[in-house]
Amino acid sequence: MEIASLNRRGRSWIFWAPTLPGRKIVSRSLLLRMVVGAALLVAGSLALPAQDAKLAPEKRTQIEQVISKFMAANQVPGLSAAVVENGQYVWSAGFGMADLEGFVPATSQTLYRLASISKSLTAVAAMQLSERGKLDLDAPVQKYCPAFPQKEAPITTRLLLAHLSGIRHYKSDSNDDPEVGNIRHFDDPIRGGLQFFANDPLLAKPGTKFSYTTHGYTVVGCAVEGASGTKYTDYMREDIFLPAGMTHTVADDRYVIIPYRTRFYHKDKSGAVVNSEFLDSSYKIPGGGWLSSADDMARFEVAVLNDRLIRRVSRDAMWTPQKPSDGSENSYSLGWGWGSGKKAGLADVGHGGGQQGTSTFIMLVPDQQAGVVILVNMDNIDVAALATDLMKIVVGGSNDTTRH
Repeated sequence: MEIASLNRRGRSWIFWAPTLPGRKIVSRSLLLRMVVGAALLVAGSLALPAQDAKLAPEKRTQIEQVISKFMAANQVPGLSAAVVENGQYVWSAGFGMADLEGFVPATSQTLYRLASISKSLTAVAAMQLSERGKLDLDAPVQKYCPAFPQKEAPITTRLLLAHLSGIRHYKSDSNDDPEVGNIRHFDDPIRGGLQFFANDPLLAKPGTKFSYTTHGYTVVGCAVEGASGTKYTDYMREDIFLPAGMTHTVADDRYVIIPYRTRFYHKDKSGAVVNSEFLDSSYKIPGGGWLSSADDMARFEVAVLNDRLIRRVSRDAMWTPQKPSDGSENSYSLGWGWGSGKKAGLADVGHGGGQQGTSTFIMLVPDQQAGVVILVNMDNIDVAALATDLMKIVVGGSNDTTRH
């Protein structure tokens, strides 16, 4: 149910409350107070980051309509989105609620778990260190991460970034798995994360087979530390986030009070919206542990498209699919994947993410300098399809022919 739509300075807040089977979220009087309060919030002095340009009103209207229908169909509590057009950040918005219990609306500054989009952030850091001459992507990773034991064949940072290392993923998809539903907290995310898998046998000889692994990115994070001489999280903040203007992106630390962090939701077997299962992601920050906003991720897309973090040659190398030696088809490159929008005729590169209480997607069409960000505070939602729908709107009327 759409409650209200409020616009200020090109941004939109659409408040939508899912109707749950057999229960009511709010009374009508409380709902009215919530809408009035939201209006006062928007009319007040909420500080918002400036956009580079403006999205055409007709495109914004189409996007808002598509998102509203998507949220209603999927009972999504809260969603934030952003658009990059012609290499500029042109629009962002929050829809629904960041906190159903506290009646806190989602905005473009709401912080969501990025989940596996974290891998794309980490990949840019590795490529940056490579072009600075500090990280050899093809050297054995133990040169930079001696804490990771030698295996039967050399594993390089390139193989780790491409999921060709042979390192396993989680042991199961069940939240009862102590890795999937981890409740332990690690002050040192790299050393803590290595404890889960470092001594396990490889699934395949490195380079021979694509095997998706979040754990492999913990080793990449370790290599970033060794190559840079600083903590992984510090390097990301100083050399990736701040240069890109991502001032609110932080690690998902459950002990720290983090302003604008959303609550996390799940839809149970009956279809009711409930709080998600608990997760402490401190053991997998490089591959799935960052929090960010639609605003910040749009800034990240702009920085990547305009070669502000890595040079064009490094970006092209990062976006080149890596072929396993077993001859199987593979569209995954170094921390990024191709082809989510292929059926819609989009030459896109991006990444999705999903874990307890979150579903995320970033999509870029480099030839048209376009980007989309979708962040949802509920797990198991097909946001890749939504990203594709929004990208079709963004590039549909574009006359830009810039090539990457």
